Amino acid sequence: MKEFFETYIQHQEDIEYFLQESIKNIGSLSNHKKNDFRQLYKLFPSLELVYIINKDTKIQTSSNFYRYKNDDNAKNKDRSHLISKLHFKESNIAFSKPYISSATRNTCVTVTIKEDDEIFFLDFQIDILLQKLNLVELNKPFHSVTKGFYIVAGFSMMVLSIITILFSLYDFTFYLFSKNELSLEMIFKPIIALTLSIAIFDLAKTILEQEVFFKSYSKNSKVETKILTKFLTTIIIALSIEALIVVFKIAINDYDQMINAFYLIAGIALILISLTIFINFSSKRYKQNSVEAN
Repeated sequence: MKEFFETYIQHQEDIEYFLQESIKNIGSLSNHKKNDFRQLYKLFPSLELVYIINKDTKIQTSSNFYRYKNDDNAKNKDRSHLISKLHFKESNIAFSKPYISSATRNTCVTVTIKEDDEIFFLDFQIDILLQKLNLVELNKPFHSVTKGFYIVAGFSMMVLSIITILFSLYDFTFYLFSKNELSLEMIFKPIIALTLSIAIFDLAKTILEQEVFFKSYSKNSKVETKILTKFLTTIIIALSIEALIVVFKIAINDYDQMINAFYLIAGIALILISLTIFINFSSKRYKQNSVEAN
């Protein structure tokens, strides 16, 4: 779905022009109220929701008109928070940024039109809109399977991370109250498990946010660097703790094997240096892209 958003951003000016001219050509929107905007839904396959707000009171005066049903629960609600975000053009039309609709849970863009003392809100579903404009090829069954896979994989990783935490705490508690002698290794093992659980949970959360729930639509070098940095930092911490345990065990039991601990620490250092170079390179590229965009 991020690809849809990127495609929309790339063609935003043309898409907004298309919607603006198309809406102008259908005439006054007030004429379509009598048939619950059914004609609009026939003209725009990507249209998914229409509602009306009074320009002065900022109260929703209509029901939510969906393609196949009407919802009266939204009527008479205060929509001043929506009005405050609008920036109308000279043609009395405003376009929102892409967002997740709280009513339909789909990614959409809202076109707002002023007519007399009323403001019409038209929500267009982005993926269908791009498909109808031949900007993307949408295979709905495959998209549904892909989204379902991400949902299963993401939540499975979250569950496994929680299980890992519970098992490490149980194992540590059982060992603590048993007759076995408490060792430094048994103290560090739960810490490693907890650290890896955080990394797994963060990865699962990122997958769900980016591919399913779309908490963040941003997809640039800065966001990707932040995600990768956070994940690798957690892994480096876990490896560093493991290296510390190895050093202690070798120092106590077999000092001749200390070279192996050195190899592990050197590997961690190499990962850390590589990550630093990557962050520095990505930061410079992001600044360069920002300058070019401005």
